[in-house]
Amino acid sequence: MEFAELIKTPRVDGVVLHRPFMPTVEGTLCLTGHHLILSSRQDNTEELWLLHSNIDSIEKRFVGSLGSIIVKCKDLRVIQLDIPGMEECLNIASSIEALSTLDLVSLMYPFFYRPMFEVLEDGWNLFLPEDTFKDLESMTDEWRLSDVNKDFSVCPSYPPLVAVPKDIDDDTLRKLATFRHGGRFPVLSYYHKNNGMVMMRSGQPLTATNGRRCKEDEKLINATLRPGKRGYIIDTRTISVAQQAKARGGGFESEANYPQWRRIHKSIERANVLQESLIKLVEACNDQSHSMDRWLSKLEASSWQTHVKEILTTACLAAQCIDREGASVLVHGTEGTDSTLQVTSLAQIILDPSCRTIRGFQGLVEREWLQAGHPFQQRCAQSAFSNNKPRQEAPAFLLFLDCVWQILRQFPCSFEFSESFLVLLFEHAYASQFGTFLGNSAAERAKLSLPEKTVSLWSWVNRPQELEHLTNPLYEANSLVIWPSVAPQSLLLWEGVFLRWNRSSKCLDEAYEEMVHIIEYNKELQNRVNSLRRQLAQLETEDPLLQTP
Repeated sequence: MEFAELIKTPRVDGVVLHRPFMPTVEGTLCLTGHHLILSSRQDNTEELWLLHSNIDSIEKRFVGSLGSIIVKCKDLRVIQLDIPGMEECLNIASSIEALSTLDLVSLMYPFFYRPMFEVLEDGWNLFLPEDTFKDLESMTDEWRLSDVNKDFSVCPSYPPLVAVPKDIDDDTLRKLATFRHGGRFPVLSYYHKNNGMVMMRSGQPLTATNGRRCKEDEKLINATLRPGKRGYIIDTRTISVAQQAKARGGGFESEANYPQWRRIHKSIERANVLQESLIKLVEACNDQSHSMDRWLSKLEASSWQTHVKEILTTACLAAQCIDREGASVLVHGTEGTDSTLQVTSLAQIILDPSCRTIRGFQGLVEREWLQAGHPFQQRCAQSAFSNNKPRQEAPAFLLFLDCVWQILRQFPCSFEFSESFLVLLFEHAYASQFGTFLGNSAAERAKLSLPEKTVSLWSWVNRPQELEHLTNPLYEANSLVIWPSVAPQSLLLWEGVFLRWNRSSKCLDEAYEEMVHIIEYNKELQNRVNSLRRQLAQLETEDPLLQTP
């Protein structure tokens, strides 16, 4: 298919661009196979280059012969294009809709992008499992790197190499993979060098209603325990949801079959709930009513901050089990590709100082999200504005980044990277010129030959001139475990993502904070007034001369 077939009108002059709280720009609108471009002859005016893959939805409006297209983007930006001529406007809108909804991955921009910068190091080779395992080998000899999944036949969503206990052979892994959802048998996620405890992750066990068990699974999990030690299984689902999963062939580990493990259930929501929460949150942030009560009510109704709190609480629990209880941990939900990865990656942020560096955080995203099989292509297909019914979309990765921002805000000197790095990762997960977040698994990326055909995001990020913009000037290496607060007053709305395109909303947020301070101050004043009244009343009863006539 040729892109030209989808472009009905490639160029229109006299188009006016409107963006919130920015001056209007008049210029020429051009459509290419991958970009919407608006260039102007006005001095000091930047060109607008917008990837079609960044467009979530469009709306058309007409006043006489003038047409307007409202473009709503996956990075939560909203712009308006005023286009002279109804036919031109309809053609542009039709072309944008076609170009922004291409399903064929090989037609996406990363396959056509050619870097204008010198690639100093190939990001595709920076975080290979075998290199990461060398660090583990320097600390312990209790684990081995297995290639049982080298052809992706044992677990389609796992990478070719996984770390497992050295006493567990590949035949055992093949058998127990049939007992875990999607073949996601327990693998090593993190080794805590302070005390030798480990964190593993997996899919749910397929116990079903008949209480099926798997001796090989029990053997692997118990192989991670030290003599006399117990472990914790953190199930990211509520007990009722886990019970319901049995009817669909899933389930959870019974205490009878895993007597050395204590099971703890948490309540991190599933994909469809999180997607609905994001939609409500963005709607609240774009509410122009300027009614404080209405805005706060919408914000609370989105439940976004509740999800942030629950994820952070569960990650703190996992970290506490490992560091303070001296116990190993297994984390899973249902599939083991969303809430599981949120918890394991955030626990490492808390426990491991190296994950708070720029390079270490890149490695964490590679290990715990990309190589671990988070389905980025499905989850990030739509953002908050799409008119299509959500299928498998969910802001799981965005919620993880939000949680990291919360910790960064509480420990501003413990992170080498700044908020800008987190915002950049959010943007590129949804739309990018780089191939890093394409595909749903290592198997799909291998099939698409991404390392050979596309450029890695890390190749660009790790250039000195880019690192300069992403580095936190307050950073001082902190070798300690950091414990974030999850109290409601400690968790704030992430302005850098949700309010950055809407200055009036930023003002609203500032007004909200000011209002809170005023309310607290008024309460304090009222308490003082009441105290003085009580004292005066007491004096009046004691001295008749002070009594009010």
